[in-house]
Amino acid sequence: MPGPGDRGGRAKPRDARGTLRRVLRYLAEYRWVVFVLLLCAFASNIGSLLGPSFAGKAIGEAEAGPGNVNFERVFFYARWMFIAYVGGNLLGFLVNQGMMRVSRRVAKKMRKDVFDKLMRLPVKYFDRNQAGDIISRVSYDIDVVSTCLSTDVVQILTSVVTVVGAFLMMCVTSLPLVVCMLPTIPASILFTRYMGRRTRPLYAKRSAAYGRMNGFVEEMFTGQKTIVAYAHEDGVCEEFSEINHAAADAYCAADTLGAQTGPSVNLINNLGLSAIGLVGAVLYLWKIVNLSQISTFVLYSRKFSGPINEVANIMNEIYSALAAAERVFQLLDQPEEAADIADAEVLTRPEGDVRAEHVAFRYLPDKPVLRDLSLTARPGQTVAIVGHTGAGKTTVINLLMRFYDVDEGRILVDGKEIRGLTRDSLRRAYAMVLQDTWLFRGTIFENIAYGKENATMVEVVAAAKAARIHSYIMRLPEGYHTVISEDGGNISKGQKQLLTIARAMLYDTRMLILDEATSNVDTHTEQEVQRAMGELMKGKTCFVIAHRLSTIQHADHILVMDHGDVVEQGKHEELMARRGAYYRMYASQFE
Repeated sequence: MPGPGDRGGRAKPRDARGTLRRVLRYLAEYRWVVFVLLLCAFASNIGSLLGPSFAGKAIGEAEAGPGNVNFERVFFYARWMFIAYVGGNLLGFLVNQGMMRVSRRVAKKMRKDVFDKLMRLPVKYFDRNQAGDIISRVSYDIDVVSTCLSTDVVQILTSVVTVVGAFLMMCVTSLPLVVCMLPTIPASILFTRYMGRRTRPLYAKRSAAYGRMNGFVEEMFTGQKTIVAYAHEDGVCEEFSEINHAAADAYCAADTLGAQTGPSVNLINNLGLSAIGLVGAVLYLWKIVNLSQISTFVLYSRKFSGPINEVANIMNEIYSALAAAERVFQLLDQPEEAADIADAEVLTRPEGDVRAEHVAFRYLPDKPVLRDLSLTARPGQTVAIVGHTGAGKTTVINLLMRFYDVDEGRILVDGKEIRGLTRDSLRRAYAMVLQDTWLFRGTIFENIAYGKENATMVEVVAAAKAARIHSYIMRLPEGYHTVISEDGGNISKGQKQLLTIARAMLYDTRMLILDEATSNVDTHTEQEVQRAMGELMKGKTCFVIAHRLSTIQHADHILVMDHGDVVEQGKHEELMARRGAYYRMYASQFE
């Protein structure tokens, strides 16, 4: 979904021409293929333009009257008319197939660019935008652009050839009849432009509405069990109905107005055709034109007005595609994570000495999250961070990993400020086990070995045993080769947590971050995992976020946070003796 300042979409594309140029740049890679296809399209249109001429000449031969018709000439023109139309249609079919393949490749390239961009975007982009809206841009919006490229772009260009060619042939056939239909040309063009200005913003709103709906659906499906548990199905359905209604209204408003364009232009063209019929009959009686000229002109007038009518309809699709493309380019134009400074150092074999000095940070300018945080973690020490929800615990982790940069103060690793280190090397120095587990569709072996390249089965099994998950894995049908579904949907939360712990155990680092790492396991399993974690944490600098204070009693240092401030710090025994904030939190859990 658009960011806080962009909710609901814009009234219209900021730069329709610029967006179109950027789309056409994707076609530039296949410019020679497109050039050949355009030549074929041009030849197809020439064939279609020659057809009416042959038809008119065949009709002209019939004008001689009964007994005087030269059927050999009639069949001659009929054969060439057949060749022109069939050849033109065959070439048109080849053009459509070729452009369809080109458009699919463009869509593939565009999706790759978007996905690569997503991998380079900072964490804050994903914090501020719904996953469903991002998915909508990757799938629906790019599909709209692809469909437009496969059908509409060539159709627009070939329509121009048809219109110009038909107009020239009409001029050659009969100038007086051309004068009859001249008023319909500017009327069609002006009406199409007028409708385009009205429909373009509606298509932009439609794309934004679909993004919001996809975001809501993705969010609700993710929390489906919670919805059912709280019996909130009716409320969710009602909320979805409102969002769905808004999306349907946006779709209806855009298509209703867009659907008026084609018939209206067709009406204007039919008025011109009526004028041709009326004036043509008078000119025929006055012997100014013959039957061949009238029939040829009528056929060319249909060739002339047909593409104008098609262009009117196609323009609506192009406006829709431009609105969709702009949403894609909005994502591609998002500022990426700031590049490392020119002389950034690579953090190699860190000792694990971490210090934060007077750190202040805010996600929004007027809402500070951390005010004056200072902490010291010596190599091999365990620092626990506790506090109520919203105290700023996870923010500390975000800053340590440089998912965000501090506003004031500094954070140092081994005496080096982290802003002077490459992000990649800094993040590789940490292993993480988060409360929100993440597993991908693949084997259990692949999920555990995710963080270590070329990990062996022996290493993976050792990590699984240390995490107390090996026996469970061996009970599965394929053992370590069992495929788990996307996000581990076919195993319990506790088992998912143990797998992520095993992944961290396999990842050889000197620093470790544990964010409620045992929150999803039962008491018995927690005790086993705590023993395994004790082995994992030996000799490593560990940062532990915990709500269960029983799990961090042996930490070397405990920070007690409240609304962005460190209100107490020390060892468990020291903090209990003070009978302050930590004491009250501990007492509330063990009353």
